[in-house]
Amino acid sequence: MDQEYWGRPVPGFGDPAARVLLVGLAPAAHGGNRTGRVFTGDRSGDWLFAALWRTGFANQPDSVALDDGLVLSDAYVAAAVRCAPPENKPTRSERDTCLEYLRRELSLLGEVRVVVALGQFAHHVMAVELGITPRPPFAHGAEASARSGPVLLSSYHPSQRNTFTGTLTEAMFDDVLLRARHLAGGLGPARSPA
Repeated sequence: MDQEYWGRPVPGFGDPAARVLLVGLAPAAHGGNRTGRVFTGDRSGDWLFAALWRTGFANQPDSVALDDGLVLSDAYVAAAVRCAPPENKPTRSERDTCLEYLRRELSLLGEVRVVVALGQFAHHVMAVELGITPRPPFAHGAEASARSGPVLLSSYHPSQRNTFTGTLTEAMFDDVLLRARHLAGGLGPARSPA
């Protein structure tokens, strides 16, 4: 109650020349919906940005506010739905309304070679958007692609439900991001955190 909330659709964030696009479900009610930057200021974002830092896509391991100095290199983060849905369950109408924003971002990100779908919802949305048929089943680490266009690489979402239960570990998440780095080609090696 003591904070001012962004409370509007949350845009994507990152390197406009990114070769790796990460797509999540939607902004968290008290994360991106509060801060105005996707995955910023919530537990899922803590996991995501720490992993992006460990694998060389981010200059720091955390993201707490719009002006915290976070810079992504060769990565861009977005969400399929742009506003925090009730109970974190977007309706079909919410998804369809927000798709145009995701499509515009994807068209502007002309260098994307890999799309990392964070969770089953993002996996299904991106499989359709990338024209991958038949639609591949969701699985952590699964890869799929159409004849042309980016590779779809899927991961469990870094939600507390998955990280607290061990369904998603740091090593599993890092492996997906390192695979994305490899598939994107031409990216330097991940740096070892000091």
